[in-house]
Amino acid sequence: MLAFTAFDGTTLAYHESGSGHPLICLPGGPMQDSAYLGGLGGLDVHRRLVKLDPRGTGGSATPADPETYRCDRQVDDVEALRAHLGLDRMALLGHSAGTNLALQYAIRHPGRVAALVLVTPSPMGAGIEVTGQDRLDVARLRAAEPWYPRAYAALEAVVAGTGADWDALDPFFHGRWDDETRRYHAAQAPARNTDAAAVFGSAFDPDATGKALAALDVPALVLAGEVDLNTPPSAAEKLAALLPSAETAVQPAAAHFPWRDDPPRFVRTIETFLSVHP
Repeated sequence: MLAFTAFDGTTLAYHESGSGHPLICLPGGPMQDSAYLGGLGGLDVHRRLVKLDPRGTGGSATPADPETYRCDRQVDDVEALRAHLGLDRMALLGHSAGTNLALQYAIRHPGRVAALVLVTPSPMGAGIEVTGQDRLDVARLRAAEPWYPRAYAALEAVVAGTGADWDALDPFFHGRWDDETRRYHAAQAPARNTDAAAVFGSAFDPDATGKALAALDVPALVLAGEVDLNTPPSAAEKLAALLPSAETAVQPAAAHFPWRDDPPRFVRTIETFLSVHP
């Protein structure tokens, strides 16, 4: 574990793996440490992954001011990491909720961003709604799975507002649901700072973000999973449409963690993009 000092004196941790051109990685959750990213399916064979533990998670210290958990305030953490690493410009990868932070950083510091990789992005900060019907449509693609009947019934109840069997929905977030995936999924809850997560999106301004993204001329790859219940491809495509220099890729049979569902395809897609935008 490596560390640096943030704008307010908070000590923040980051983890490195691999070698080559650096790729700064911002985890989701929101407010989850970066351990679950691992080597991003082998991307660290090609890139030096620099994975930030957001303040109050993993090896990073808890800040004195809880308001600094806000997504817009954490932009200064990313800038402090860039300066600490001595990078003039950097490629930036965000996963899920971490894509909101990646986009806010790019809006504020466009000249510091060589490329954006937005993996199964959360569209909340841009005001893009994922409807219950969107989720049901994607969920039905999994009808052949043995766990599907209970999971789909639970999803219908959640969408209708008549039930909340959240545990039954877990398989929908993964392209496969086996013992190893169950262990991986179970490890994520303790790694998330729920109090910080409640603050993370409190200052989202979708109208301002949408206008800023329309003026953001930074190369971006928006990578969606075909069967991702959290961020259906339709939502990812709407987010990409806000960015003037974005391209979209949909990984077949992948859910919310596509580097686990088909690692070679995931790595190939990102490496192809970054090789053009180093």
